[in-house]
Amino acid sequence: MTGDDSIFGKLFELFQSSGPVNWRLADEVRKSLVGAAEPIEPSLADEYAELAVAAQMRLDPVMRLPLGQPGDLQPVDGTVWATDNQRSFAYAIEPLAGKFGAGLADPSNPMAAMLAPMGPAVLGMQAGTMVGFMAHHTLGRFDTGLPALGIERMYLVVPNVEAFAADHGLDRRQVRLWAACHEVANHVILAVPWVASRITALTADFASSVRFDPSKLTETLQGMNDPGALEGMLGGPGGLAGLLGGEHDPERLGPIQALVASIEGYGDHVVRLALTEVAPDLDRIEEAWRRRRAEPNQAEQFLAQLIGLKLERRHAGDATHLFAEIERRWAAIDRVWSSPESVPTLAELTDPVGWAARVLLTDPLAEPE
Repeated sequence: MTGDDSIFGKLFELFQSSGPVNWRLADEVRKSLVGAAEPIEPSLADEYAELAVAAQMRLDPVMRLPLGQPGDLQPVDGTVWATDNQRSFAYAIEPLAGKFGAGLADPSNPMAAMLAPMGPAVLGMQAGTMVGFMAHHTLGRFDTGLPALGIERMYLVVPNVEAFAADHGLDRRQVRLWAACHEVANHVILAVPWVASRITALTADFASSVRFDPSKLTETLQGMNDPGALEGMLGGPGGLAGLLGGEHDPERLGPIQALVASIEGYGDHVVRLALTEVAPDLDRIEEAWRRRRAEPNQAEQFLAQLIGLKLERRHAGDATHLFAEIERRWAAIDRVWSSPESVPTLAELTDPVGWAARVLLTDPLAEPE
């Protein structure tokens, strides 16, 4: 196939879409990035599957949220995780469709008007790219940054968990239990009735402030002489979306960052309480985890490039310390999940007294010191 044939085939795919996002194209992009399946040794899969019960037994005394019945934990490779979770981030992608079309449908810009129908395909390619990159990196649903919603199952991506342990010289069995505890804790938090809807609402509110400027895109395409360069641009982490110059309201970013940090920080806190006595390598595991989380992965870079949604996962460390202080001073970490209003603000992540004054003073059973 010549370069011209390839690029025209790509463009043909771009214009074949239905709905706000071309999910068929997302699937194809995801498959090309994830690659072949990685078979999991049956005995290892059995060990992982049994970890859910062990994790819940360890978490039960320290979590004040209802754990419910032990759920199934799916030990999978990246291909299965990516297939099952492709649409778990639809709530972050689909609200952009109208913004994308509005940004490109400019009658005074012929190039932009011509590109407007490409919106669903571009978003589909970016959705597939994001999940495809995640599949090579994420340890489970607890490790996606922006939460994966809409699926009730718990997962651990076995090759990635094993690689995390090996890369940092950590005891594999301790890392497996640590990862299982995180996955269970994340599952419990997302099962709180209002949490998932709050994540969706905050993300939609943020997306409503996004404005795309197609001028950078049209300038790039007009100056492009090599057909292969367009293929490279479409296949990159930022892709076409990274050239749209998305602007947003920064004041709407803080609530998302605070909620995501609270979810991750709560997980860090309860997992430490659960494993302190049984995981000698816990300090080293947590240090490796903090370093890893401090470096934005390609999926996080996609969200930042597309719409400015910078999660700043370093805030999770602040939230971890906040929960430790709330537990030490007032034994009231369950209050954080009592309502959307009880979630710490971004400023309160480093101000436990400020959070307590705002939240606990309304509860006569949990007066701050």
